[in-house]
Amino acid sequence: MRRYIFLVASLLGMSSLAHAGVAPYASSFHEQQIPTNGTHLYVRVGGHGPAVLMLHGFGDTGDMWQPAATALMKDHTVIVPDLRGLGLSEPASDGYTKKNQAEDMAGLLDQLHIDKVTLVSHDIGNMVAYAFAVQHPTRVTRWVAIDAPLPGIGDWDAQLRSPRTWHFNFHGPDEERLVAGRERIYLDRFWNELSADPSAIDEATREHYAALYARPHAIHDAFEQFAAFPQDAIDNQALLASRGKLPMPVLALGAEKSYGARMADIFRNVATDVTGGVIANSGHWVMEEQPAATSALIEQFVRKP
Repeated sequence: MRRYIFLVASLLGMSSLAHAGVAPYASSFHEQQIPTNGTHLYVRVGGHGPAVLMLHGFGDTGDMWQPAATALMKDHTVIVPDLRGLGLSEPASDGYTKKNQAEDMAGLLDQLHIDKVTLVSHDIGNMVAYAFAVQHPTRVTRWVAIDAPLPGIGDWDAQLRSPRTWHFNFHGPDEERLVAGRERIYLDRFWNELSADPSAIDEATREHYAALYARPHAIHDAFEQFAAFPQDAIDNQALLASRGKLPMPVLALGAEKSYGARMADIFRNVATDVTGGVIANSGHWVMEEQPAATSALIEQFVRKP
């Protein structure tokens, strides 16, 4: 039976304008560089209880999760890394397949002496989360996947032809030279075109992430995430064929003005127990556009008995 959740933010008194900039994590979160799988990841860890691992995507860093992480830490151990090469994590010369980055996460959890986690992911974070879940299914209790497809799965070929995702094939040394020093211009295009209302992503937020993506090597590492998609597609198809569908409960959340209810259809290709959900009045940037509404859905599913 197909199940859907539709959250209407306005009815709950939750406004996308109720935030300004990127809020810092509280001092109760410990921040550190953790060695794993040949690199070092910048990681925020806070709270006590069952573990939640939160994975960001392109255009963001782990900073995006601050509202949801703060709410969850009341009764969970919350782990929020920056993906390799992004944010404050160490640049890497290679290793950007999502199958390899899943091993970044396995090693990170080993370093923290954490066995099982609930996954929460967005955008490219979904791709790393799937590679982790399918390779380490006994370590994942449940998964919230938000507003992005999986390479090689479902209608991926149509996704590659969509004008909205032209950037999936935009990478290489010349492209890096074009964007270097103009990271804000490049990122603005995504914030403006993939949001329901560009004004929901305020100036302080834009400046915050643009500065992080302007760090040395960062835009190269961002492009490498996309350059790995062809191999990710091969890996995902092979993993699905050899390992089968995921057994853990999955909440597939799509933004109303982005993937919407299609998220559930995409994830039913790889999981047996999928609940669909739609985040109202939001484009792709759900934690910037509808932070309270998105956090509420995450909390509800993570705390579900």
